[in-house]
Amino acid sequence: MPETDIVIVGGGAAGLSAAGALRQRGRDPIVLDKLARVGDVWARRYDRLRLHTIDSSLAHFPISPRYGKYPSKDEYAAYLRAYANHFKLKIVAGCQVHQVRQGGGERWLVESDCGVWRCRAVVVAVGQYGIPLIPDWPGRAAYRGQLSHSAEYKSGKPYAGKRVLVVGIGNSGAEIATDLAEQGAAFVAISVRTPPPIVARESFGMPVQRSSQLLSLLPPKLADRLVRAITRLALGDLTRYGMPPAAWWPYSASSVPVIDVGFVDMLKRGQIHIRPQLDQLSESGAIFADGHAEPFDTVIAATGFRAGLEQLIDLPGALDSRGEPVFRSGHATAFPGLYFIGYTHSLRGHLLEANRASRRLAKAIAQYLG
Repeated sequence: MPETDIVIVGGGAAGLSAAGALRQRGRDPIVLDKLARVGDVWARRYDRLRLHTIDSSLAHFPISPRYGKYPSKDEYAAYLRAYANHFKLKIVAGCQVHQVRQGGGERWLVESDCGVWRCRAVVVAVGQYGIPLIPDWPGRAAYRGQLSHSAEYKSGKPYAGKRVLVVGIGNSGAEIATDLAEQGAAFVAISVRTPPPIVARESFGMPVQRSSQLLSLLPPKLADRLVRAITRLALGDLTRYGMPPAAWWPYSASSVPVIDVGFVDMLKRGQIHIRPQLDQLSESGAIFADGHAEPFDTVIAATGFRAGLEQLIDLPGALDSRGEPVFRSGHATAFPGLYFIGYTHSLRGHLLEANRASRRLAKAIAQYLG
């Protein structure tokens, strides 16, 4: 049974930032990651992906300016590898963790494909996107086309000449629809259940992440009014193109809006078509909530994920009803020696929050271990 002071479960951006912040404090954590290589969690995502945020560095090691303001997914994967090399992190790759449990005597047991690790502190950093979710739509079994989740999507090229329905208009759904239209799909529609606000990545020279940090200081209702005004000026009235008015706004709802990286342009050109909520599938395509039926060769479900922590942690009171930690990222929990990072839903950007949380976490663990 390998023994060490600190085990970090998950080698994505949050897990690496936690490890780097701990190394900065003279600690020597072990990182267990299910993927074969550092950065693969980014490198395996769809080809078009670029960061939406400009503050994307992890703790104590800035991202190279040669990648520009919005690095590609492969550039960010390269940065993560450089980060691990800079701190000489001890990473056990290809090591799937199955359970984290209390081991007695102020020790934790981390059961994995590469053994059972015994440690004094364990950091859970497996992320919010562990298990893709596809609704069990009526007619799903009868549908003769291709049904897949957005997690499987790589490029719009294989869909050239096809009729494609994207279900869900979060950031991934909007960007996948855009990529499909750009790559020559014959027809692209996106099914909208709850219309989100859509904001420009930059408005009048100000990156959305920077403006969000400033607006977060204001009362939520005032911040939302300003966002509505800025968005209307920057993107125009999208209801003219079939997009329903936003059902919520980010600061009152504490939810991330859709950040436009080409979707609005494709919508205005008529290359992306808005459809209502998908009600059921048929042999040939989709039937929407308004009763309208339409044929589609492919349906891509951009319908979200769940963390999957219930399978990893069986501790009453550790997770909420959604299966996410009840404790703030980077802070101590009710279970001495157990920490979470990477589970903050923030308008300031996931990577910026991971940077900040990892510094708090490193301080908290150093104090706990003494």
